[in-house]
Amino acid sequence: MSNQIYSILFPNEALNIFWNMRHASLPAVNNFNSRGSNMKKLVFFLFLAGCASINQNPKVQTAAGGHDKKPPVAENAAPAFVNREYYFGDESVIGMVRYHKVRENESLIEIARMYNLGFNGISDANRGADPFVPPTGLIVQVPTEWILPDVKAREGIVINISEMRLYFFPRRNSNYVYTFPIGIGDDGKETPVGNFRVIQKKARPYWVVPKSIKQEDPNLPNVVPPGPDNPLGTHALRLSMPSVLIHGTNKPWGIGRKVSHGCIHLYPEDIPWLFDNVKTGTQVKIIRQPVKAGVRANRVYLEVHDNGDMNYLREALAILARKKLLERVDSSKVQQAVTERSGIPTVVSN
Repeated sequence: MSNQIYSILFPNEALNIFWNMRHASLPAVNNFNSRGSNMKKLVFFLFLAGCASINQNPKVQTAAGGHDKKPPVAENAAPAFVNREYYFGDESVIGMVRYHKVRENESLIEIARMYNLGFNGISDANRGADPFVPPTGLIVQVPTEWILPDVKAREGIVINISEMRLYFFPRRNSNYVYTFPIGIGDDGKETPVGNFRVIQKKARPYWVVPKSIKQEDPNLPNVVPPGPDNPLGTHALRLSMPSVLIHGTNKPWGIGRKVSHGCIHLYPEDIPWLFDNVKTGTQVKIIRQPVKAGVRANRVYLEVHDNGDMNYLREALAILARKKLLERVDSSKVQQAVTERSGIPTVVSN
């Protein structure tokens, strides 16, 4: 969406009211919200296009300070909106579920970004609620609780495609982790699973349009320079599979959705910090784990994400058995967890 079109739709608001919603004051956000539910749905779909329809090249202002603001350097200087969670010993459940009372004209998409969640997380946790126009006063679950991915070593970057979430362990077997929502490859253009490493870091990247995307839209330029039209956002990390990058986006409403040609997208406010704290050579493990099991305070938890057509119960029982937790769970609670598939860790202890 161009600045001109934006001005027609919202003649009295600056562009940063929409894109910097996380950092805007409540009156400013409500001023945008007051435009009504139909307009919000229109704007959402216009901005959702992602890499798959990059020819629209919307002119938007980068969130969280854009290119000019230097991201924090020290690892401990993570912004408040970054989810940094602690775990102890073999325990693998982190964070806690919160609750949010919907304000007038507030959408679940806006609430998700406020808590650094993706669209999938907030919508799966609140099935039945209209994500665009939920009732004012509705109490929604904010799923800021997770079971850590099941990997041999908690180090580097671990990306679980099934939950559309990235975990960054700054040091091997440290007792804390940073976690971010992501956008992933669309159907037929899936983000690959496997073991990779970061081979290049680039601030203000140029986007060299791949031939495959040029074939989809010959009107695209060969190269898109840094700036608000660039779908890579402000920073990019290239993996050892060169066609796959972890990068920002100029379409943040695609976070928590399948929107890319295989790359991993982060919110504009998340990518600068991750870029600054991830070193070249960092290991990146991309996995697909729709069912996770873990323990905290002697209680067994199960976290299940909708991953299409599969036998979730059989998968859950196999994981519980492998972790020697099967005798500690209530089968009816397990069945309920795999039926609901809320994406929230659920206590299944007997």
